[in-house]
Amino acid sequence: MDDMHALLGRAAELGADYRATLADRPVAPAVDPAALRSAFGGPLPSRPAPPSEVLEHLARAAEPGLVATAGPRFFGFVIGGALPAATAADVLATGWDQNGFNAVLSPAAAAAEEAAGGWLKELLELPASASAGFVTGGQAANTAGLAAARHHVLAEAGWDVERDGLTGAPRVRVVASEERHATVDRALRLLGFGTRAVEPVKAGPQGAIDVGDLRRVCAAGSGPLIVCLQAGNVNTGACDDLRAAREAAGDAWIHVDGAFGLWAAANPGTRPLLDGVELADSWACDGHKWLNVPYDSGFVFCARPDVHAAAIAYRAAYLTGAGEVSGMGDLTLESSRRARGFAVWAALRELGRDGVAELVGRCCRLARRFAAKLADGGAEIANDVVLNQVLVSFGGDTDALIRKIQDDGTCWLGGTTWRGRRYLRISVSGWLTTEADVDRSAEAILRLAGQ
Repeated sequence: MDDMHALLGRAAELGADYRATLADRPVAPAVDPAALRSAFGGPLPSRPAPPSEVLEHLARAAEPGLVATAGPRFFGFVIGGALPAATAADVLATGWDQNGFNAVLSPAAAAAEEAAGGWLKELLELPASASAGFVTGGQAANTAGLAAARHHVLAEAGWDVERDGLTGAPRVRVVASEERHATVDRALRLLGFGTRAVEPVKAGPQGAIDVGDLRRVCAAGSGPLIVCLQAGNVNTGACDDLRAAREAAGDAWIHVDGAFGLWAAANPGTRPLLDGVELADSWACDGHKWLNVPYDSGFVFCARPDVHAAAIAYRAAYLTGAGEVSGMGDLTLESSRRARGFAVWAALRELGRDGVAELVGRCCRLARRFAAKLADGGAEIANDVVLNQVLVSFGGDTDALIRKIQDDGTCWLGGTTWRGRRYLRISVSGWLTTEADVDRSAEAILRLAGQ
């Protein structure tokens, strides 16, 4: 036990030491791939090694290849660095080594998820009666939400898809924006629909769905219908008009992909962007984006918990009579699952309602500041900055500029193609980011763009 105290204490010390460097270290390291592979590689040792020795070796090997995604100037992929309480809770959860499949395996994990799920629905303005599944991220959330949609629309048509599959089933129409996120397409592949099932709807100037075209597409056919909407366009941050889309879609099952944009509901200033969000049937959201909890963490919500469980749950002889309760493993795709609810509970407890609202509002303000600084320096800002996304162009070779920015190390951002053009894509999502970080990053970008 003393060895375990020392080992976990040392691991926490190494993690804290790394976190202490985030403000000053280059965001992306100058990686020597061969040296990195060599540090981790070699033949599998034949003999055991002391855990303390393994830990020190791991820390030394990994250090040159760590990207400061948890730091204040990482603006790629809508990634937020984990909050202190959430980080510590995740360390503790690892020490506890709990399986979050059901309340038999971990009553504590079940209670944490129940409480955190209720808080999340309150923040995101979703029905209190909705189910809440703690999944790995947006992909798993979209897959689970669309599995529930598949179950419901086919059951309404008299078909048991869990028993009989899709062969011979009524054709399900899937209507989605031409600017939907790629995880929706992958979910449709995994669920057996295939991407050709999508009937695309036009998007407006900022990437939100064209409600008039949605109405036309929905009316152009008949039969079981699933409509995929979006809260937070991956490039522009634009949100679909959820209330108008609900009216246009009629009785269709509406699934909202809100990986980061769903958090807009938590802030009074951005809440109007999600007017009507509660009228949908299922929702997908990420925790490791704007809530700033550790990887991997996402959420799927469903207005019909019985449908959610019917689409996902399974039973096995060794589980019968074990006292499991509905929820947890009945709502997610994994049986052996991390008790990720502890870190989510800790993040929400640390921030509170006001803290989440402030975090969302601050990131939006900083995104607008970023856009203004770059525009003043001669950049073109391609989108209306309504949330935390900024699309930037200086003309010329955008990818070459991106490489310069990443190599410089002051900040990190990626690129994207939107409406046939390449842009710098800036996502402001981290709780550590300040005005000074934005100003420092904008100055570096303008300096490199001017070379």
